[in-house]
Amino acid sequence: MAGGGSMAGPIRFGEAAAADEVSWGTRDVCVRKKTRRIIISMDSIALWFASTLGQFVSKEVVIFIISMIPILELRGGLLVAWSLGVPILKAIPICIIGNIIPIPFILLFIKKIFQLLKKIPFFAKLIGRLENRAMKKSDSIKKYEFWGLVLFVGIPLPGTGAWTGSLIAALLEVDFKKAVLAELLGIILATIIVSFVSYGLLGSIVG
Repeated sequence: MAGGGSMAGPIRFGEAAAADEVSWGTRDVCVRKKTRRIIISMDSIALWFASTLGQFVSKEVVIFIISMIPILELRGGLLVAWSLGVPILKAIPICIIGNIIPIPFILLFIKKIFQLLKKIPFFAKLIGRLENRAMKKSDSIKKYEFWGLVLFVGIPLPGTGAWTGSLIAALLEVDFKKAVLAELLGIILATIIVSFVSYGLLGSIVG
């Protein structure tokens, strides 16, 4: 265009692709940083529980309780077990049992409990948010069903685990026996991964 201020020409395909790549790259870095912050926060919570409970009960009871707590679960239990010096062969069965115990109760009763709580205005919005948040993470379970639930419970990422997996399975009305078996396999998978990270990788770095 003659005279006046110059106008930028149309973005070429290569430039657009490069810009898109930068955008996705930046987004990926942000997601990884956020995930790392969440993991660090979870580890800090687990260690806080360990230091607090450790004043009153044994190490074994500490990791058992932590393994039953939502969000922390087996992952937090094994991390704390490693930090407290509990041998891996002793820690694994304790953490597995602790993580398993809430599963049948969630599968059988959580929907009924939610229905009752929804009748109370104070809890209605909170329960709605919990259900929506859980269902947003249910795509893999809807798509792959049994194995989707196994992987959801077994891969220790923020927002996954036996508690959320049980909630999603209950909301989707997955068969009770099928859900329990899938979650048991998921917990075994999580045990292998977290044991390597806690006792193998961390042990080699710190030790």
